[in-house]
This record gives sequence, C-alpha cells and structure tokens, in this order.
Amino acid sequence: MSNELLAKAVETNTTVIGGMSGSADPTTGIHVGSEGKGGLLNPEQSARFLDYMFDATVIGKVARTVRMKSDTTEIDRIGVGEKLMKLAAEADNTGANSAVQFSKISLTTKKLRLDWELSTESLEDNIEGADLEDHIARLMATQAGNDLEDVVLNGNTSLSTDALYKSFDGVVKIAKANGHVVAGAGAAVSRDIFNKALKAMPRKYKQRRPDLRFLSGSNLIQDYLYSTSQNIQNVNPQDIASSIIRGDQGSLGGPAGFIAPFAFGIPIVEVPLLKETQTGSYASPSGEHGDIHLTFPNNVVIGIKRDVTVYRFFWPKKDSIEYTMYTRIGTQIEQADAWVVVKDVKVAS
Repeated sequence: MSNELLAKAVETNTTVIGGMSGSADPTTGIHVGSEGKGGLLNPEQSARFLDYMFDATVIGKVARTVRMKSDTTEIDRIGVGEKLMKLAAEADNTGANSAVQFSKISLTTKKLRLDWELSTESLEDNIEGADLEDHIARLMATQAGNDLEDVVLNGNTSLSTDALYKSFDGVVKIAKANGHVVAGAGAAVSRDIFNKALKAMPRKYKQRRPDLRFLSGSNLIQDYLYSTSQNIQNVNPQDIASSIIRGDQGSLGGPAGFIAPFAFGIPIVEVPLLKETQTGSYASPSGEHGDIHLTFPNNVVIGIKRDVTVYRFFWPKKDSIEYTMYTRIGTQIEQADAWVVVKDVKVAS
C-alpha cells in the first residue's frame, strides 16, 4: 500500500504533506487533492502511510507504535511491586500501606531523510519506460521501512561515522545497558543458551510466559535448527508437543519474521536485521557473534512524529526528477527489566 501512495504522489506533480492524528481506516482510499500543485493527505490516510512503512518489517509489525505530536514525549509507567500481602493478626492495627511506584521513560524522535533521483534518459531508455519511476518509488518505500527497522534495532549514537546508526540508540544497545545481560562467552547456540535466558528473566514476567518471544538473527536460528537435526538428544519433546497442540504459528507478515521451533515452549522469531557480525567481548574472541533476546515483542516502543512529507521535483538544468522523503522517528524499551540478552553467541562458520 505504501507503493500505491508513492505512485499517487508521483501523479500530483510536487509535494505530499500529511498530519498523523487519528487512526488508520483500511477501507478508505488514498485521496490526492488537486489544490495548487500538491496533494493533501487527511490524518487517517497519513496514519496509514506510516503503518504501511512497517508492513514489510518484523519488529515494526509487533512493536507498540506511539503517534507523537511533539519531538519528545514521556510515557508513564505504573507498578505495585510484589509480595505485598502479609499475615494479619486478630484485633491488630499494625498494617502499613503499600506504595504505588510511578516512573516515566522519555521518547525522542530524530529527523531522517531518504533521497533519490531519476534522469530523463533512464526513463526513456529503460524497458519499463515511464513505469520505471513508479517501480523505483516502490523499491525505495520498501527500503525505507527496512532502514527504519535497522536503526530501531541497531542504532548507536557512538558510531559517529555511520550516517544512519548515529541518529539514536536502538533497542539492542538500550537492552544491553539496562536489561538483564547473560554472557554467552563464545558458546554456540543451543538449548543451554535459551535455558540461561529463561532463568535470567524475573519471575514476575513469567506469569505471562505465553506472550514471551525469543528474538534471533537468521544465522543463529539456522545453527539451532541444524544442531537439533544432527543430534536427537537436542530435540525437546515438549517443544514438538507444543507445536502440535498450538497448531501452525501465523506469520508476522513480513519477508521474514516466521516462528521457528519452540525453545522450552517459547517461540523463536527470526529478525534478520539483528547483527550477527559482532566481535566477542570475552577474552580472546574469534569468529562472528550475535545475540539472543527474550522479551515481550510489544516491549519495543516506536515513536513517530505525526508529519510525513514526500517531495518530488523536476530539475530542468539536470533533466532529472528528484525525490526527498522525511520522517521523524525514535525508539525506547518500555520495561527494560523484562528484557534478557544473551550476548556473544558464536555464529558457526
């Protein structure tokens, strides 16, 4: 659907500007106004545009999305702790009120842009002709979604030379700084790795065990599948039974994001953009490493500023069409205490 919207933007001549208030209505078509030389999207249609930017992603599909009216917003959290009840004695007024814990997390967006251009010669000489412009717009829309997911996961402000990653810290860096970190120490992915992750998760979150998910890169999942197929001792009958009882797990709708065999009854979700080329942080590391994450998928919060702008201009002196797309986005972990990372898991060569 994002492809259709960009194609409509092409037809309007110059500019598409939309606000982001309201909710998406899947039954509403994309309206392009004829006022001036641009088209105006109403708030619901703009919301759809942002939703579809994440349509081909994995984390963007399941994360909690916050539509922001300003560059920075605060998300309130509330908790009551655990083990609040106590033994009561007859005719005894020694009770103490339990405290409610309030806290906030800050979510800040950064302005990102995507630029591309097409020369008139490329449109004239290509086998697709004028349709090439729409084709390229569709490819760029898909890549925009991939890049946004990439920075949401792997953003790192200390990487000052990386044009994308330096925008803001992604959830991997936030989780390693504030969550529960388990040292993989260069071990290969196995049931032991998943077992350590589960044991590191605080027990109060295990009350929602059916909602937990392991998140892993593609190669580590492949290594795990290969190891279980090679050694029958690595197969967990409970996981086989879980697959049969629960039935087929529905796809998350992206090019990846399928659910691999369970690890101790918890599905493993493939997230291809999780880095698996990291250098180990243990003594004398060798080879490439990745991370295994355990959390609730909606623990990832993606904040989106409510203005999306796509510009299209024809430059006579260059004889080319130039596109510029802007968006503002940020990410945060709502509850870092409910996130476990097993780092330094070695990827088989």
